[in-house]
Amino acid sequence: MQDRVFYSSCAGFVLGILLRSFVLLNIHGVLMLAVFAVFLIFIFSALYSNKIILLTGVFVLAFGLGVLRFHLSDDPPPEIFESKLGQSHSFSGLLVDEPDIREKNQKLTIEVEEDGEQTKILVTIGFDQKFRYGDELGFAGKLKKPENFITDQGKEFDYINYLRKDDIEYVISYPVIEVLSHGHGNKIKSILFHVKEKFLENINFTIREPESLLMSGLILGEKSAFSQNLRQSFVDTGTIHIVALSGYNVTIVAEWFMKIFSNLPRHFGIGMGIFSVIIFVLMSGGSSTALRAGVMAVLSLVARATGRNYDVGRALILAGIIMMLFNPFVLVYDVSFQLSFIATIAVIFFAPKIQKYFLWITEKGKLRDIVSVTCACYIFVLPFILYKMGNLSLVALPANILILPVIPLTMALGFLTGFFGIIWYGLAVPFGYLSYALLHYELSVIDFFARFSYASLSIPNFPMWLTIAIYIFFTYYIFGKNIRKLFRGGNGHTY
Repeated sequence: MQDRVFYSSCAGFVLGILLRSFVLLNIHGVLMLAVFAVFLIFIFSALYSNKIILLTGVFVLAFGLGVLRFHLSDDPPPEIFESKLGQSHSFSGLLVDEPDIREKNQKLTIEVEEDGEQTKILVTIGFDQKFRYGDELGFAGKLKKPENFITDQGKEFDYINYLRKDDIEYVISYPVIEVLSHGHGNKIKSILFHVKEKFLENINFTIREPESLLMSGLILGEKSAFSQNLRQSFVDTGTIHIVALSGYNVTIVAEWFMKIFSNLPRHFGIGMGIFSVIIFVLMSGGSSTALRAGVMAVLSLVARATGRNYDVGRALILAGIIMMLFNPFVLVYDVSFQLSFIATIAVIFFAPKIQKYFLWITEKGKLRDIVSVTCACYIFVLPFILYKMGNLSLVALPANILILPVIPLTMALGFLTGFFGIIWYGLAVPFGYLSYALLHYELSVIDFFARFSYASLSIPNFPMWLTIAIYIFFTYYIFGKNIRKLFRGGNGHTY
């Protein structure tokens, strides 16, 4: 019964946030519905011991709380800034994140306060000046609202809400800007960003481009400086995930650490895997995206190491709920959160289901495990990618199978290159040469498959109903026995 209450409440909360993300609901009506749900729970369950009514009440109550949580985060834009839209104006504020370096420009997230009202402005500038997290900046330019745009696959990208999930309401392009003072940010974040910067400098100094860009993407998810052609090659070959901050990507690092310490007690190996995830989160600057990927990686790691898939699955759901409590916008508007969550489900639940189809592959070097997990992740995230991005890679499986077996070693060598480079450049050189050789191989594979004219197809109108139907099928395929047991009154798990 506890399982059913847990899943009913989680489903209701998520559905409440999901519906409120698309539809403006009457919050007073929803709260009245939630109060009625409490009435159902306490009256009918006490008098009639009707479990269906109890679960319905729990679901409706959680639904109301989900709507309320999104409503509380859905603040109207500050009036003081709305009145300045379309006008040139001078501002001053704090750089609250590290600069986002792109191929042709850099983007700064600046928190501004005027007349007691705060907002964040995304400022796009060139490379004439260098900025650091915690700088106080003065800038002047025309204040605008962000606008949605059409991607190369013909899909409309909801850029407005993508920025809004990070509380960014406005943009300014190429303003007049100057640094007023330094060192106003959080001291811990400043140290983390400084270490990350030195780490990347050592990699870039030891390994030349574009191999150094790939290494930065592998270790820290830094892909913003990729050229358009290189980024498109990753997309066309279905390998963009290896340079994304996702739970699956971080799991690769953690499992490599566990493999090193496999001869020691199991708990020590798991501990070293978790330790590597913590180091990764710190090295990436402790961003919310890295933190979410780290949580997903730890859960996936524990599930695969202990076999307690069901317990870890509940923990995964609870972790997702907690993340939505902190920021309800991530459910619909944060693609990295969505991909991390879907890929982690694939690693924990879907990969073991389809591993029986790969018995013909050798277990040496964990090749069978790598191939089955790769296929599981690709198959499981494909409907979401088609719906969200409209891109179908026809060469993704062979490209990933050729690349993924050497990714853990590449990442390990890259980490050693950056680490020893901090101590002395000479120590980093041998690891840099080895890293370069592997990175060159991986880029060659990607370039080879990207050259095929049929490498990928654009499907701009993949329907939502079909996406939902596919995931319902996946859910039944993975959890069919559990669902039947749950409704028959059992404990609902066979893992």
